[in-house]
Amino acid sequence: MPTVQHTVIDSPYDALTLVAVDGVLSRIHMTGQRHRPPEETFGEPDPRPFGEAIRQLDAYFAGELTTFELPLKLIGTPFQLRVWEQLCLIPYGETRTYGELAEALGSPGASRAVGLANGKNPVSIVVPCHRVIGASGSLTGYGGGLGRKQRLLAFESGAEPDSLF
Repeated sequence: MPTVQHTVIDSPYDALTLVAVDGVLSRIHMTGQRHRPPEETFGEPDPRPFGEAIRQLDAYFAGELTTFELPLKLIGTPFQLRVWEQLCLIPYGETRTYGELAEALGSPGASRAVGLANGKNPVSIVVPCHRVIGASGSLTGYGGGLGRKQRLLAFESGAEPDSLF
């Protein structure tokens, strides 16, 4: 049986709950997140597995880190894992459309499937699903809410949140 632990940290975008499976970061949940699992699934409270993740998240929020280098234990279908890998290739401060991600995966007609996989990303911010936008350049779905998505994109681009979209 795997060991599941969690800790809660503050961020500029509300509290984040970090969840580890067998000592490896597996999920990040935002307060009020759509499809947030029940807290009973977060395991025992224990900050020990999260030292490096917290250090890197703090550096990211301070504007000092643009790429995360953390071991992750991501659980998903093979297609979801491929989509999440592609998300990590989107450079800091840039965006891609669902169609562009589908094309990069070699499945140009799969933009809807890419969107569904993007929405199931268990490690938001670290696996930057917030960097994906609609085909028209519009701001589209985000489990943490469109306001947070807009603020994250503005933060990464150095713009004021109200000046985007």
